[in-house]
Amino acid sequence: MTGFHLAQINVGRLLQPVDHPQIAGFKDNLDRINALADGLPGFVWRLVGEGNNATDIQPDPDDPLFAMNMSVWSDMDALAGFVYRSAHRDIMRRRKEWFEVMAVYQTLWWVPVGHTPTIAEGLEKLATFERLGPTAEAFSFRHPFPAPGHTSVLPVLDRCA
Repeated sequence: MTGFHLAQINVGRLLQPVDHPQIAGFKDNLDRINALADGLPGFVWRLVGEGNNATDIQPDPDDPLFAMNMSVWSDMDALAGFVYRSAHRDIMRRRKEWFEVMAVYQTLWWVPVGHTPTIAEGLEKLATFERLGPTAEAFSFRHPFPAPGHTSVLPVLDRCA
């Protein structure tokens, strides 16, 4: 136990509203992929709106196509296992069918055990990563930083096409 968990935010701009037929492949898999995450070792928390997902959360009322997801995991291995070595990977490979391509769409950061990150915090970490690149404040799988008080963490080099 490190005293810290790993938080993540990922965002995207949908190509169409979430109820549009073009987005069905994404929307129709949300419950299955979220249930998978919820049941994995190392899962701690995920952002949930009125449904069992975060698609109804609108952090930018001027951009209804902006979508986001946040979660907290016990460590890098647990999150990487879900992202890159589960059925989630197959959905990620299809993201260009549903989302605009963005240069920066995800970042990771350490939070004290028991802390639930806010939407504002997640968006701030994403902006920090976009502005500064990987730092101890906001980093990526490929360029991780260790939890406070630890000396190392291995990069995750898995890729989705």
